[in-house]
Amino acid sequence: MHATYKNTPTTFVDVDGRTFAYRQLGPDTGVPVIFLNHLAAVLDNWDPRVVDGIAARHRVITFDNAGVGASTGTTPTSVATMAHYATAFIRALGYAQVDLLGFSLGGFVSQVIAKENPQLVRKIILAGTGPAGGVGIDKVTSITLFDIARAALTFKDPKEYLFFTRTANGKAAARQFVRRLKEREHDRDKSISPWAFRAQLKAIHAWGRQQPSDLSTIHHPVLAVNGDQDRMVPSSNTADLAQRLPNSRIELYEDAGHGGIFQYHDEFVSEALRFLEL
Repeated sequence: MHATYKNTPTTFVDVDGRTFAYRQLGPDTGVPVIFLNHLAAVLDNWDPRVVDGIAARHRVITFDNAGVGASTGTTPTSVATMAHYATAFIRALGYAQVDLLGFSLGGFVSQVIAKENPQLVRKIILAGTGPAGGVGIDKVTSITLFDIARAALTFKDPKEYLFFTRTANGKAAARQFVRRLKEREHDRDKSISPWAFRAQLKAIHAWGRQQPSDLSTIHHPVLAVNGDQDRMVPSSNTADLAQRLPNSRIELYEDAGHGGIFQYHDEFVSEALRFLEL
């Protein structure tokens, strides 16, 4: 049977006293693509259409960082430490060079990895994310908690509000996305703990309050993508990233929010594959 994300087994690797849960699929050749996840996300929060689409031509590795989901250890309260742990995980798998796909919080982490370990990284896709000190990033906590409460009152998944617009197209895409996340029926990951969630919120808030980093030192090819109506990490941050990264280009999806890469998964996968194979 052809391996897809919904039937890819979860495996584990021990790194410096922590156990990292991860899944990998796709060709076992070339430079692998490491997926770095968003706030509160575990392995089962990656859209299987995005994973399977990129894994059709590249090795894809998704993982839970320290203290998240089935991974052990304590979740850091800083993006820099998250990047340190992610780098240790990558090296533990034996890779000398990888591509990064960082979504939201994962995009913050990706920027730090590329800045601190430039030789480890070949290409970077930054989705729904922004630079340190970016506009509105310090408001992620209040927006997230508001939408969690709103979702509880309306019996919806919070991501329907957080990731998508409230237009007819956005609502339909949100429902389809949530259904896709439920396709995996066995060996599902543990949900994030309240403690890990709180630590991630602290890290995001601190990132939003940081002084901007000098991104001109990141010379890797970068594809910066987002929806044009992102409420969580305002879309202007994507344009800001593209202006400040010397070897980058930008793609904004119309009538799409924070989860633009999931709403426009076919277009995103095609664009990502072209970028990775240039």
